[in-house]
Amino acid sequence: MDAVKILSELQFKAVRSSGAGGQNVNKVSSKMVLTFDLPASGSLSEEEKALAIQNLTARLTTDNLLILNCDEDRSQLRNREIVTKRFLDIMTNALRVPKKRKPTKVPRSVIEKRIREKRSQSEIKQSRKRPEI
Repeated sequence: MDAVKILSELQFKAVRSSGAGGQNVNKVSSKMVLTFDLPASGSLSEEEKALAIQNLTARLTTDNLLILNCDEDRSQLRNREIVTKRFLDIMTNALRVPKKRKPTKVPRSVIEKRIREKRSQSEIKQSRKRPEI
């Protein structure tokens, strides 16, 4: 994944923010909406696109668009930085290939230890019984 190429494909849109801010909320469009068209991306290979679509199914729209919002700050520029950083984090996690699990066998010593402990526990409980006459 080439971050510089991907950042050039992002589309930003400034929208009026909701919440605290007084009259500033009504006048200034500080909320940033980031849109990334995953299938049309030229910076990702086909394998990377398939992996990203698979890992981001819950976040994507029906057209496989990734839409992120940020209205944490009153500054439009700061919101743009935050949403861009969030996007890069999401994409790096989506493109990470998990390590293949190597199945392991339970060691013989562990099995023998468990059987020994079961046997000793059984002997302890047997010794609590009332003796037979």
